[in-house]
Amino acid sequence: MFKFFTTRKWFLWSWLGSIVILSSLWIQVKIDVKINEWFGQFYNMIQKALAKPNSITIEEYWSSLFSYITLAGIYVAIMVVISFFTSHFLFRWRASMVEWYHSVYDSARKVEGAAQRVQEDTIKFSRIMESLGTSLIESIMVLIQFVPILLGLSIGIPIFFFGDWQYGLITGALIWTLGGTIFLIGLGWVLRLVGVEYDLQKKEAAYRKILVLAEDDGNIRPKTIEELFIDVRSIHFLSYIRYLYFNIGRIAYLQANVLSAYVFLAPAIVAGIVTLGVMQQIIRAFGRVEGSMQYLLKAWPTIIELASVYKRLREFEAQIIENEKK
Repeated sequence: MFKFFTTRKWFLWSWLGSIVILSSLWIQVKIDVKINEWFGQFYNMIQKALAKPNSITIEEYWSSLFSYITLAGIYVAIMVVISFFTSHFLFRWRASMVEWYHSVYDSARKVEGAAQRVQEDTIKFSRIMESLGTSLIESIMVLIQFVPILLGLSIGIPIFFFGDWQYGLITGALIWTLGGTIFLIGLGWVLRLVGVEYDLQKKEAAYRKILVLAEDDGNIRPKTIEELFIDVRSIHFLSYIRYLYFNIGRIAYLQANVLSAYVFLAPAIVAGIVTLGVMQQIIRAFGRVEGSMQYLLKAWPTIIELASVYKRLREFEAQIIENEKK
C-alpha cells in the first residue's frame, strides 16, 4: 500500500505532492488564526456600537466586513485548489497500488475476492485518505496554532472549576475531549464495529462473486444467490443495530459539546469580566482546540471503515506474497 513513497517512479508526486499539501494546510490554519482575531475585533466593535449610538462610522463597519471577505476569499481559493490537487495526488497513490497488483495478478487472482480488492478497496482507501489524512494533519496544525492563543486569552479570566488557573481552559478541553473519546472508543470496541465492517465486506464480496459467475453459468441460479443474500442481509442488519447504539452515545456527546465552552466561561460571563469580542475569540479558539482534540471522536466511523479496508488489503498482499513463493 505504501510503495507510492518508496518507488522512484512516484517520488515526485509522493514527496513533492506531500510538501505542497502540508504547506497549503499550514497557510489555511494561519488564515484561520487571522479570522479568529477578526471575530474579536468585530464583536468588540458591535458591542461599542450597541452601547453608544453612532460611536462607530458606517465606513468602519463596511471596512471590517470587507476584511473578513478578503480573508475568507483567500481561504476558499486555497481550499478549492488544494482539494483538486489532493484528489490527483491520491489517485496517483491508488495507481501505484494497482500497478503492483497488476504486475503480480497471476498470483493475485487466486486470492478470494481479488477483483474487489484491486478495484473497490483501492478506491475506498484513496477516498478515505483524502478526507481522513488531510483532516488529521490539519487538526495537529490547528492545535499548534490555537493552543498558545487560547492560553493567552485565558490569562486573568476565572474558569469554572479551575478558578484563575491559566491552563484551566486547555485542561478542561482536554478532560472533556479525552473522556468522550475514550468512552466512544470503548463503545466501538464492545460493539466490535471494525469486525462487523470487515465481515460485511466479506459477505458482499462473496455475493458479488456468485452474481458474476451466474452471468455465465446457467446452473447458478436463485437458490444459491438467495442463500448468499440472506448472509448479506443479516450482517447489514447487525451493523445497523450496532451503529444505532454507537450513534446514541456519539450524537448525545456532540450535542452536549455545544455548551462546553460556555460552561467553562460561566464565571467570567456572569461577572462581566470579558467583552463580547474577547468572549467570541475565546469560544472560537476553544472550539478549534476542542475540535482538533476530538478528531478521533468525530472521524470514528470513517476510521472504522479505513481500518477494515487496510486489514483487507494487508491480508490480500500477504496472500499474494505467499502465492509468489509457491
